[in-house]
Amino acid sequence: MSELAVKLSSDKDPNTIWKEFLSIIKENVPFITYHTWFLPIKPYELDGATLKIYVPNNFFIEWIEGHHNALINNIIHQVLGPEGKLVYIVLEEKESPDTDTPITQSSDSSVNHDNKQHSTVETYLNSRYTFENFIKGEGNQLARAAAIAVAENPGETSFNPLFIYGGVGLGKTHLIHAIGNKILEKQHFKKVIYVSSDVFTVEFVESIQNNTANEFANFYKSMDVLIIDDIQFLMGKEKTQDLFYNIFNTLHQSGKQIVLSSDKPPKDLKGLNERLISRFQWGLTVDIQPPDFETRIAILKNKSESYGFILPGNILEYIAHNITTNIRELEGCLIKLLANASLSSKQIDFELVKKTVKEISTTKRVDVSIDFITRVVCEFFAVDENKVREKNRRKEVVLARQTAMYLSKNLTNSSLKTIGLHFGGRDHSTVIHACNNIETLIEKDAQLREKINSIKSKIELSIS
Repeated sequence: MSELAVKLSSDKDPNTIWKEFLSIIKENVPFITYHTWFLPIKPYELDGATLKIYVPNNFFIEWIEGHHNALINNIIHQVLGPEGKLVYIVLEEKESPDTDTPITQSSDSSVNHDNKQHSTVETYLNSRYTFENFIKGEGNQLARAAAIAVAENPGETSFNPLFIYGGVGLGKTHLIHAIGNKILEKQHFKKVIYVSSDVFTVEFVESIQNNTANEFANFYKSMDVLIIDDIQFLMGKEKTQDLFYNIFNTLHQSGKQIVLSSDKPPKDLKGLNERLISRFQWGLTVDIQPPDFETRIAILKNKSESYGFILPGNILEYIAHNITTNIRELEGCLIKLLANASLSSKQIDFELVKKTVKEISTTKRVDVSIDFITRVVCEFFAVDENKVREKNRRKEVVLARQTAMYLSKNLTNSSLKTIGLHFGGRDHSTVIHACNNIETLIEKDAQLREKINSIKSKIELSIS
């Protein structure tokens, strides 16, 4: 059994102490390392200044000490000081007389621990997205029915993979989250994970940089349900496609459920490997159409009531008549309307409704990847796309790189860390510096400001 020096606060329980460890570990190791080597560890007991934790086997101890001993010690001093210690208890040896595991623990506890491990996989599901609050309409009826069938019997229907496609803001993401949430509601021990293809790619690149590509692949292969959003963003990423092909085959052959979403059907995903497209068509492909008038009314009514507002029918009808193709815009209009009314202490009348609808309907919504932004920026500045990911300090390359980072921050929901990884694995502080620098430059340089606005307009027009 190994020990690490640590000071443990006596006024905290072992779960709280270990959560503090995990929160810092998560920020300092790759995604896959955190899930593979640290998340399965469970706190057992806080004995004075000694925290005892369960690890699955001796290999965990060897690997952690061999790869992250300095990090663990730094976290220990940062959070708890130098006086205490951390003791590993190996679950495989828990019935041996010389272990620290109490003799009152039953021989089935390793099984129970394993089930807990399954249920503590971070799913990245949004619990607000359920079937109960998904408004059924003619345009989504088939997709909703197929999603429910998959959620009831994951991996056991012919709908594997389930491939849902449709335009921006029609409810694809809501529906695939609802599948994962329903599965966990019925079978909490299932290993379910939701990830966008953009994040999947970034994590894969990160695993290559950290020599953990095999662990990355094995982690996803261990899932019972894999849900990937916006699969179209794998287009043009050959290595990531190869890896996903391998993961897909392993899961499908094991009877595990795969759920995918896209903005277009498999046959139209140009830039994806033909063998992947073929596999996407093995199961069921269903589309979601823009909501009809009645569905739009129902969505607005349901959403407004959830905010505690009862809106007159004529106002709901006006909004539904004027915003016709996008559920996200419908909800955005409603939220803006309620916010305008509450902030200005105004009654919701037709003048306010008309003003809000006009603002929403003329606003272009950006739904674009970091790679696409980079491509457009590099074309505009006539810079090789690969150069912005390298350690290249040429003036024109730096300008293109910083512009792409700046637009990625402003036009996507990606974190600073994710943006940095797209540009050769740079850290978040580099992204902050780039964005600050571009903001300073465009304040002083009207010509550059015009260029960046031109690039932004080109990006928006490309996806409008």
